[in-house]
Amino acid sequence: MLYPLSTLALAPVLIGQGRYVRRVTPRLPEPEGERRGAVGKGPELRLLILGDSAAAGVGVSNQQDALAGQLVRELARDHRVTWNLLAETGRTAADVLEAINSAPDEHYDVVLVSVGVNDVTGRTSTQQWLSALNALSDRLIKGMGATRILFTAIPPMHVFPALPQPLRWYLGMRARQLNELMKNVCKSRASGEGHLEYLCVSFPLEPGFMAADGFHPGLDAYRLWAEHSASAIRKLAQTTAL
Repeated sequence: MLYPLSTLALAPVLIGQGRYVRRVTPRLPEPEGERRGAVGKGPELRLLILGDSAAAGVGVSNQQDALAGQLVRELARDHRVTWNLLAETGRTAADVLEAINSAPDEHYDVVLVSVGVNDVTGRTSTQQWLSALNALSDRLIKGMGATRILFTAIPPMHVFPALPQPLRWYLGMRARQLNELMKNVCKSRASGEGHLEYLCVSFPLEPGFMAADGFHPGLDAYRLWAEHSASAIRKLAQTTAL
């Protein structure tokens, strides 16, 4: 109830602040570097990293320092990792679903998904969000053979330096709501065909954890995200045949 009421009450301020943020916030490019490959020795692990600008690595200059590069290095310590990065700036959950529906049919053991920030800023409805998450999960499990899907929680937008108040509070509130819905989807499908896991990473509010634009992860945030993701994937590998 608070979200729709706040939308109505604060609409003029939120619209003005949103335009201001878009005008003054630096537009950082996606990093250079490889977006697929194979590395390491050990049991085979087919990995897909899927999603938005954070998944794409915006905030660092090379994919080696982004989520994909750091995660693959972590996993390659004890796996032969065949990996692919399918991510692009600005994508909502529905956009990601459209992208994988158009992608070649490849099979993956584990998929790490990063979506939600653009759904928050784009005011995706609750029903649209739930529909996209479930359809995305079905496509990955039934169409790409994924046995495990990790959905990364939307970051704490209520502390993003690039956002002024009350826009920061408003978007943070919606991010928490969408996270709760994502968590519920993962719980409801945890024991069905394929396994969904909600991955929540606590990022310290320190230099290096935010990029220069005050909106995207920095180098240290990608490192922490990769470490948490690798740990979750290793636990999955111990409990199931990937």
